[in-house]
Amino acid sequence: PSSSPVAGSPTWTICTGDPVLDDLWQTIGDSELAFQIGATYWFPLIESIHVLAIVTLVGAIMLADLRILGWFAREEALQPHVNNLTRFAWWALPISLLTGLGLFISRPAGYAENTAFQIKLVLLLLAALNVWLLYRQWRPNPGYRYVPWHAGVSLVLWVGAVFAGRWIGHLS
Repeated sequence: PSSSPVAGSPTWTICTGDPVLDDLWQTIGDSELAFQIGATYWFPLIESIHVLAIVTLVGAIMLADLRILGWFAREEALQPHVNNLTRFAWWALPISLLTGLGLFISRPAGYAENTAFQIKLVLLLLAALNVWLLYRQWRPNPGYRYVPWHAGVSLVLWVGAVFAGRWIGHLS
C-alpha cells in the first residue's frame, strides 16, 4: 500500500502508478465510447444488465455450492443438479464480463485506482482459479474428496466479490 490523501487510509496501486497503464486508462477514458457510456443513458442501462447478470451468475453458483455442501436440495442428485445450475452461470458469465467492461470503460482510471475494484478483481480471479482446479479434479474423478472444500471457498470468494463490487461506488 501507499499513502493516501486521507490520513491513515492506505490505497493499493496494483492497476495504477505504471506510466504505460496510466496512459492506457487515460486514452480509454478520453474515448468517444467512454463519453457515450458515462454521460448518457447507456451507463444505467449497462449497469442494470450487469446487476441482473451478476444475480444470475452468483445465484446459480451459490445454489450449486450449497447443494455440494448438502445444505440445499439434498433430495436432488448432486451431479445433474449442479450441472443444471452451472448452465445458468455459464450463460450469465459473458454478459457479466461484457457489461463489466462497459462500466469500466466509462472511467477506467477511477476504477483502476479504486481499492474495492481491485479487491473485486482479485477475488474474481481467485474464484476462477478455484473453479478451474475443481473441474480439473472433479470431472475425471467424481469421488474427488475436496469438492466440499472448493464449494465453501467458492461461496466466500463470490460473496466477497459481490460486497467489493457494491463498495466500488462508495470509495471513488
